[in-house]
Amino acid sequence: MKNQSKSTLSRVCIILYVVLSLCGFAAILIVPASREVFKLLSTSHPYLMGFVKFSALATAGELLALRLAKKDWVLPSYVWARFLIWGIIGVWITYMMKIFGAGVGALMQSGLLPCPENALLHSFVKAFMISATMNLSFGPTFMALHKCSDTYLDMRATGKRHITLANVIHKVDWERFASFTLLKTVPLFWIPAHTVTFMLPAEYQVAMAAALSVALGIILNLKRKKS
Repeated sequence: MKNQSKSTLSRVCIILYVVLSLCGFAAILIVPASREVFKLLSTSHPYLMGFVKFSALATAGELLALRLAKKDWVLPSYVWARFLIWGIIGVWITYMMKIFGAGVGALMQSGLLPCPENALLHSFVKAFMISATMNLSFGPTFMALHKCSDTYLDMRATGKRHITLANVIHKVDWERFASFTLLKTVPLFWIPAHTVTFMLPAEYQVAMAAALSVALGIILNLKRKKS
């Protein structure tokens, strides 16, 4: 009876976290006063906000993905470590977005990339070039490192200790990673989705990137269930 009550409490806490994370961010962006505070904080503290956005939203997405996969609300192994890793990824992505945005902008101004005069077309071309450049260079590195960190935590959860980098690398299904993650999700999902992201105001781009991680996790799990 005690274990059942503990399990029920755990489910309630997970559901509350997911609802508060997703609905909370949505409410912040909808309400004008909180939206202005969000914009100010994103501009004045970009790395801290990158950590908060990714750790909160991507963890909620991971919990939703587990709910779809296991048909129950459960915590992933080492959830706090995953929360921290998502936050670090948020800082990293914030940094890289600025670098690729500035780099593509400079190349367009110098004539080394197309630079349309029409404002809307210019915005689209710049966003597309940033997205394509980032996802075809930084993207695979980030995805591979994140795959390794997830695999390491999954291996730890089985009780295995003294896990080496070689153990992790051999455990990852690199053929699926290349054939599906790199050759399908990058051109068909990430490049188009990040093109839209980079057409948004700068203060919303990291939040949008985190939301896309949530969306992709849900889409992949729905596809898996349908299969």
